[in-house]
Amino acid sequence: MVEELVAAGGTLVAAGAVYVMAAARVVKQYERGVVFRLGRLRPEVRGPGFTMIVPFVDRLQKVNMQVVTMPVPAQEGITRDNVTVRVDAVVYFKVTGAAEAVVRVEDYRFAVSQMAQTSLRSIIGKSELDDLLSNREKLNQGLELMIDSPAVEWGVTIDRVEIKDVSLPETMKRSMARQAEADRERRARVINADAELQASKKLAEAAQQMADTPAALQLRLLQTVVAVAAEKNSTLVLPFPVELLRFLEKAQQQLPPTTGGSNSGQG
Repeated sequence: MVEELVAAGGTLVAAGAVYVMAAARVVKQYERGVVFRLGRLRPEVRGPGFTMIVPFVDRLQKVNMQVVTMPVPAQEGITRDNVTVRVDAVVYFKVTGAAEAVVRVEDYRFAVSQMAQTSLRSIIGKSELDDLLSNREKLNQGLELMIDSPAVEWGVTIDRVEIKDVSLPETMKRSMARQAEADRERRARVINADAELQASKKLAEAAQQMADTPAALQLRLLQTVVAVAAEKNSTLVLPFPVELLRFLEKAQQQLPPTTGGSNSGQG
């Protein structure tokens, strides 16, 4: 009798151990457990830690609650100003409703991926090329709103959406390069013209000053001669100043008459 009781007790212990092993589940810190009992969703969502289910009756499905980084494949489209571009992006999202993510959509990752691709093509068609290149923050916000609206019903929250790269055709790249080069050339010409204007004003002031003081012109001429004479491999042609001729003419007029002429007059 005792042996039978011991055997029965051992059997119960073994059955209990098997039951515990079949019913025991461990949910990690970043996961939540959704329980289906005979196919029906249980209202409570199992939190992280050790939990028990009814073997062969309950089914525990774990849902990852971490932020998911999903790259969006490059989408080709035509912008509003008729430019063909390829744009790729990245979506950051996380599950906030574990039960909704399991029940309301078959595969929430695939659904978010398809919605992101569709929204990206829609954004390309509504935007101009300059917006895609320089105003990405506004486009990122628009993408986030377009993806987040249906994702909320799936228990998914879009954290961020970022446009990574915008690929342009080679012809468009060359056109933009020519445009930038022309703009730089225009600014260079404006700067040169402004410099010429300032230089002409300074030269006009210098000419006015030299006109009031003729000797200054001679000094400037001598400075130019000295500067040119420093180059020994050049031939210097020095113009004869008109002021020097006038000086000699005045000196000639101030000379006294010769004595020979006066004696011949007396004779």
